[in-house]
Amino acid sequence: MANLSLLIKPASSLCNLNCEYCFYHDVAAHRETASYGIMTLDTADKILEKAKAFVKEDGIVIAFQGGEPTLAGLDFFRAFVDKAKVYFNPHQLNFAIQTNGMVIDEDWAGFFKKHNFLVGVSLDGKKETHNLNRLDHNKDGSYKRVLEGIKMLEKHEVSFNILTVLNKPVARKIKSIYMDYKKKGFKYLQFIPCIEPFEGQSRFSLTPKEYEKLLKELFDLWYEDIIKGHPISIRLFDNYLSMLLGRPPESCDLNGHCSVQNVIEADGSVYPCDFYVLDEYKLGNVHTNTFEDMISSQVTQVFITPSLKRPNECDVCRYLPLCRNGCRRYRKDDKYYYCDALKGFFDYTILRFEHVVHMIRTGQI
Repeated sequence: MANLSLLIKPASSLCNLNCEYCFYHDVAAHRETASYGIMTLDTADKILEKAKAFVKEDGIVIAFQGGEPTLAGLDFFRAFVDKAKVYFNPHQLNFAIQTNGMVIDEDWAGFFKKHNFLVGVSLDGKKETHNLNRLDHNKDGSYKRVLEGIKMLEKHEVSFNILTVLNKPVARKIKSIYMDYKKKGFKYLQFIPCIEPFEGQSRFSLTPKEYEKLLKELFDLWYEDIIKGHPISIRLFDNYLSMLLGRPPESCDLNGHCSVQNVIEADGSVYPCDFYVLDEYKLGNVHTNTFEDMISSQVTQVFITPSLKRPNECDVCRYLPLCRNGCRRYRKDDKYYYCDALKGFFDYTILRFEHVVHMIRTGQI
């Protein structure tokens, strides 16, 4: 029927780190059941059965996230992939995982390579910024172990990218962090602003001014490397380039409205978005519902409708085609919290973005 993307949480909200800014810990605390434990193979089989009925001959992207998904164990992942290859042809399957990297060893890295997993590793910059918050349950820093995991991925030639949460300590060190990533050979980067909890305020989240300053610094470094012929992929900037080239964004937060991401908790329950795995947005369960039913449900419409709202000022903003009022989770009173930050950022960068677009169109990069 159609391509399908799934975001599976095989270990629910369980994690071997205790990051204060963790958005999913906050999400889990706002529902009746904080953790659904480890996913059973019966639930995994039901996911694949219902997915096959939906996509038929089309492709499927199966991504794993948490919590920390590797806590489900390597045997679970081996069994899951074996089951997936019963339901789907190899050319239909695309696997990905977002991990904190704590348990990656020879066996995990070999598994990821064998089955062509794209691995996202969470790393908050250098040792001093990473270990400020990304601590294990003994309050020990995780930087050394994460780097060891990354080296194991490199040894096995696994495709991976680095995901960095943009918090205040990282923002203050963004130039040295970018240079450190370059030195380590990291060429695929994601930078995501720390998100506010549903209630209260995080001491880690950035103000619009801080975010604008950081984006400008990051862009200058990125643009300089492109001009020198040594491009680094930064997901946000790559999406802006795609949009300027007339292509749709790859990142859902740039669509201008919410959509169904098919987030599947460990018990098989399905939700529209990773930021809203809440009881009121439960679409159904793979044990009892089809993906067709869940995607077209009334709850889906209830979830999507508020995201369509945007301030009148958006309609006269020259940067609406790029900003699109941002992700709903980052909005306050229907307005993107970082609106002014992006206006200042695009004023500063748009001519250089257009120069890079010209370079792409003329085959210079």
